[in-house]
Amino acid sequence: MYFHLILTDNCNLCCSYCRAKAFEELEEGSCEGKTVEIDPDLPLELDYDLRILYEFLAKDPSATITFYGGEPLLRADLIDRIVREAPVEQFMMQTNGLLLDRLAPEIVNRFTTILISLDGREESTDRNRGKGVYRRVMDQVKKIRANGYSGELIARMTVTEQTDIVDAVSWLARNPDNPFASIHWQLDADFAGDFTRRRFADWALTSYNPGIRELVTRWVDCMETDGKVLRWYPFLDPMDDLLQGRSSRLRCGSGYANYSIMTDGHIAPCPVMIGMTPYYVGHIADADPCSLDRIEVGGECTTCHIRDFCGGRCLYSNITRPWSPEQRQLVCGTVENLRNALVSALPRVQNLIAGNTIARKDFAHEKFNGCEIIP
Repeated sequence: MYFHLILTDNCNLCCSYCRAKAFEELEEGSCEGKTVEIDPDLPLELDYDLRILYEFLAKDPSATITFYGGEPLLRADLIDRIVREAPVEQFMMQTNGLLLDRLAPEIVNRFTTILISLDGREESTDRNRGKGVYRRVMDQVKKIRANGYSGELIARMTVTEQTDIVDAVSWLARNPDNPFASIHWQLDADFAGDFTRRRFADWALTSYNPGIRELVTRWVDCMETDGKVLRWYPFLDPMDDLLQGRSSRLRCGSGYANYSIMTDGHIAPCPVMIGMTPYYVGHIADADPCSLDRIEVGGECTTCHIRDFCGGRCLYSNITRPWSPEQRQLVCGTVENLRNALVSALPRVQNLIAGNTIARKDFAHEKFNGCEIIP
């Protein structure tokens, strides 16, 4: 089982699409009458005996821990201790990357995967995350590589209406100074009641969707010319399934393979569902990690014709529904556009495999590595 371990709710940044929204007056939502009870007393910092955590993890012979926040490296002391002590063989982390030097190289090098927030070019990252952030992050990442880190580094972008998706992905992929071999992106859509102040509809139809189609073509072109399958996760994981004729549940694994441990030890189905007590599936003090209750997507997702492709996109937004049905359909349209582009490219990919230009194993990857997969 995979577990996001939330160490702190604090963060050293106030990104425009994340904590900055806490200071905005947002809409109440889609008026569908969905309210979720939130625990007002959830601790800001991890607040339980780590021995209880270790006893819980020891019940799972193949547990994976992903450190998460807030910004988990604000609690580098806990990361150091847990990596040294926990009965776990595999560790991952999602971080903004600014504080990587707080960990000793011997600890960093234990991580199989590190996802680092980076929104494409320097100007895009600094616009969203703060002046100078891009260069500081790149310096930190280059240092851990120089200190022997050989695991997977994933540049994880948050994509907004200010993003040219083709330019952002291409920049990260071709920049010779870029230490990232893998790229993922997530749409800032249907997470808060902010639709009416956005220009999402026009941008999705005229910029993002055509950009995805172009990127899929470039992705397959690279297979053809260089014999290389680029690790662009919104393409990599779904294409792997299309090649095998395999349907998918929620691709991030939330609620059935990938759970989150809150700062008080309660277990939630998703790291974004912080304090959403009706959806807790237990507590580390007495739960069995191998038999946790499953939380499934519902509503219109259950009868959608592309459910087997996206699995429901996002459990959190499926439950909270901050956008109206009509607004959500715009997001679903981006998913269908992605699916159609990959399905159209499937014969080319199959031919390249048949001709030994690439191999099926080139699509292999850690299944629940923190990437939501479906943007």
